[in-house]
Amino acid sequence: MRFLHAIIMSIHTKEDTKMSNQILWDCHMHSSFSADSDTSMEDMIREAICRGLTGICFTEHLDPDYPPTPDNEIFELDLDGYRETLFRLREKYQKELQIHFGIELGLQPHLHDYFHELLATMPFDFVIGSSHVVHGYDPYYKEYFKGREESACYREYFESILENISAYDGFDVYGHIDYVVRYGPNKNREYSYGRYKDILDEILKKLISMGKGIELNTGGYHYGLGEPNPCTAVIRRYRELGGEIITIGADAHTPDKIACAFDKAASVLEACGFRYYTIFKDRKPEFISL
Repeated sequence: MRFLHAIIMSIHTKEDTKMSNQILWDCHMHSSFSADSDTSMEDMIREAICRGLTGICFTEHLDPDYPPTPDNEIFELDLDGYRETLFRLREKYQKELQIHFGIELGLQPHLHDYFHELLATMPFDFVIGSSHVVHGYDPYYKEYFKGREESACYREYFESILENISAYDGFDVYGHIDYVVRYGPNKNREYSYGRYKDILDEILKKLISMGKGIELNTGGYHYGLGEPNPCTAVIRRYRELGGEIITIGADAHTPDKIACAFDKAASVLEACGFRYYTIFKDRKPEFISL
């Protein structure tokens, strides 16, 4: 499916930019409005400006029905406070940085009505759908893997993505499709696209048929994987199958991770056959040339 209605854009690097890569939008980041970040939104904005970015999109976590955690983390989000703060700071920094209003939804099949009603009330630019909780457990915590084969845990995670996208279609892209690999006992040492080709292809084909995209999440690099999430082979396969929408985000929760490994991300995109990346404004994709 060709998104002919999308706006094809080219970004020209500012003379004073401090970045040498070709990606100038970070479309997955968090601030202290997310339970797992202690950094103020303004500090994230200032660092993005220092790094020479053209724009960013905050995608704070919203994970309803998140299970109890060993560290007593509570994934609640003050949506009104988030919106008000972002809009105020967007106006303050409008001459220095474009700031978009996004959300990262922690999908579970039974939450479809809740998310549908929520999105009807909030003027988000961009919605990431992600799998964090898998049948009551987040792979971030070792309990998910306890007493089980790593491969079975990975496969269950991918099966949960299929369950989520069969139940709900209100997102724009699916986030970090192989997120589970960040936290497995062996991480990606025994993981490959080929080993899970059947279910990964099913996920990618389903997303493409729904008109949804994926993201290249560079968090995999700072988790020591040497690859983005999803891995390069999955991104290449998405392109081979006809996938067009791909956003880029570092999944930063602290300023030092903003635009992490974006030079590598640009190389991955080009190696996989992309000559652009995608941002969203008012829930509509815009394609930006590399």
